[in-house]
Amino acid sequence: MRTDNQAEKRIVEAIDVLGQFELPRAQVNERTAYCLLALLNITPDKAWEEAECPLVGITPMMDFAREHYGKDYAPNTREIFRRFSMHQMVQAGIALYNPDMPDRPTNSPKAVYQISPAALDVIKAYGSQDWTGKLSAFKSLASTLTAQYAKERLMDMVKVNIRKDFQVSLSPGKHNELIRAIIEDMAPRFIPGSTLVYIGDTGEKWGFFDDALSARLGFSVEAHGKMPDVILWQEEKNWLVLVESVTSHGPVDSKRYIELSELFASVHADKVFISAFPDKRTFARFASDVAWETEVWVADNPTHMVHFNGDKFIGPYKTV
Repeated sequence: MRTDNQAEKRIVEAIDVLGQFELPRAQVNERTAYCLLALLNITPDKAWEEAECPLVGITPMMDFAREHYGKDYAPNTREIFRRFSMHQMVQAGIALYNPDMPDRPTNSPKAVYQISPAALDVIKAYGSQDWTGKLSAFKSLASTLTAQYAKERLMDMVKVNIRKDFQVSLSPGKHNELIRAIIEDMAPRFIPGSTLVYIGDTGEKWGFFDDALSARLGFSVEAHGKMPDVILWQEEKNWLVLVESVTSHGPVDSKRYIELSELFASVHADKVFISAFPDKRTFARFASDVAWETEVWVADNPTHMVHFNGDKFIGPYKTV
């Protein structure tokens, strides 16, 4: 049974652990202490040697603090937990991000954290005679451990070939896998000779951006969320191709068509709007939303394009 004294003692100890791990001063606080306690499933009545290593998301961490320590955080503080507590713990090699599924999309609501095996071994010794020695050993290897975890994460990044001699890495997930297919499979088939101007990324503000070319064309990158997922330039035909990668969010519908038209109104080129889908099943979900005068490309049928273009292509299809 929890007592206020026991709860307060565990919080003070957790803050001490964070300090001795030498986290930045901004993370040696009560909020990060609750994150640590949740990662270890340390309730007020449990000893440090009983620490466990469950997979825990941000919201469950906040629920843990409320249920076991009587600390209630507002739902809108979730991003603060992620950016100003867990991010630094991952960087320090104390916690792992999505160890169960490293290719989980960056913006997935199913994202989880887990105490790292090395940190767990040290923390279980807190308060014992082995603590100092194990902590010193961890610190001496911390940079190596962090680099190892970062390397493992990098292996799961989505590699996209921009040119024969140039490749970029995007955060893992179905959305960016489709972006790779747009650039490597769709563009060579249907927009040959085009130049990549921009790639959005779910994990970063943008995955690739040719600022010199965009300036020549007469546009700048706006706030993330307004831009299409991929922008291509076909100079010979004077086309600016705006592509949306549709895995969970919608295609180029009538509203998005107007938004993109206004966003790139300064570009003196013909605009081509494409909604790209990973498969026919996803396309079927959104087909009724696709705007007229736009195109559709489906990655698992890469040699075909669907034209939502009124009478532009009306007429018989002649077989050879």
